[in-house]
Amino acid sequence: MEKRLIAEGRPAEVLLVDDNRGDALLASYAFKDSSVATQLTIASTGEMALSILAREGDYFGKPLPDLIMLDLQLPKMSGVDVLHHIKTHPHFKHIPVIVMSNSGAVHNILKSYQLHANAYVIKPVDLAKFRDAIALIEQFFFLLASVPALDIDA
Repeated sequence: MEKRLIAEGRPAEVLLVDDNRGDALLASYAFKDSSVATQLTIASTGEMALSILAREGDYFGKPLPDLIMLDLQLPKMSGVDVLHHIKTHPHFKHIPVIVMSNSGAVHNILKSYQLHANAYVIKPVDLAKFRDAIALIEQFFFLLASVPALDIDA
């Protein structure tokens, strides 16, 4: 049985993994301006993202994200390592992951798709284009795409 990614009556849970405060702020504004209600959680490190997914500490009891937006350039644990962990973990691998990076390097794009990223987006530097990119991502993943109906406790 399939369902839309976001069930009616609840906001979309989005996990943004990005250590750049400016990019995180832009994403926050873009999600607030969107037509889809979202609950944005920001992780500034890969380790923090994995803690959120494991629902440890302050994140205990929080639902799994419906969508993960992941930067590749993170301190300590790289975005590539985070992506690998997510896509090989039985409780997390169904979560769509969009890599959003400043890099258009072919090896980064190829590696991301080899690790089963659902999309690779080069971050627009223009604020209006950044908002447009977030709006398109939301429209596709929250209003158009269907995913298996899963109730998984991590």
